[in-house]
Amino acid sequence: MEDFHVHSNYSDGEFLEGMVRAAEAADLDGVGFADHCNVAPRDRMEWVRSVYGFNLDLTYERRRRALERLREEASIQVYDAVEMDYDPRDEEAIREFLEEAGFDYAIGSVHEVAGANVQVASQFTDRPEAERDRIVDEYFDRLVALIESELFDVAAHVDLLERTRPLRGRATRDHYRRVARALADSRTVPEINAGRALTDASVVHPAEAFLEVLREHDVAVTVGTDSHAPGEIGDRAEFLSEFFDEWGLEPVDPPALE
Repeated sequence: MEDFHVHSNYSDGEFLEGMVRAAEAADLDGVGFADHCNVAPRDRMEWVRSVYGFNLDLTYERRRRALERLREEASIQVYDAVEMDYDPRDEEAIREFLEEAGFDYAIGSVHEVAGANVQVASQFTDRPEAERDRIVDEYFDRLVALIESELFDVAAHVDLLERTRPLRGRATRDHYRRVARALADSRTVPEINAGRALTDASVVHPAEAFLEVLREHDVAVTVGTDSHAPGEIGDRAEFLSEFFDEWGLEPVDPPALE
């Protein structure tokens, strides 16, 4: 098994070498570094970039040189990838950057809706029920737009809002069917993501009901631990291996690698 979604010190994870060594120790066949990147010109996103360092567009060449050196010593495949924040307003800028950078593959993700990060529960706790439902609708609208853009090989954690208690459980099978239909008509594949699987929340992306809908539409899936530290890779990889066996799934590579 390969892990196509980990982070490094080039965004919000730990050092590259330690992550590669942990992937080797977990007996993975490959590991893909998909550090966060945002190319939006708007003030809030500029703030996010400066505070969190989600600026791989400025550092990818330096990271690439480091990855090339690590490949010389690594016993597994090491991939040079990116996780891009998606907003429909940024499609042209994203396209230009991806064409310029030439990553092995690109992951797209939706983290923000209506100026709010869908993982931050405090931003939704005091909102009325109807407004929370509207946020969920907008999240899936944006996810479908991400898929239809054909900019990305992989759609990350396709029900990210399940991590957030005020939004959890509000998605419907109609939401899931819209996404599944879009994926069935796209080269983009969703991932089975273990980023919160071994926490108290026990959230696997996509949720069981969502995964059932994806299977009904014959949508293939790929795999990512979404690890940010070396100590996370082994346990999450083992979990995902068991998960795929339990569901009878055979993960595919991101399309750009096929």
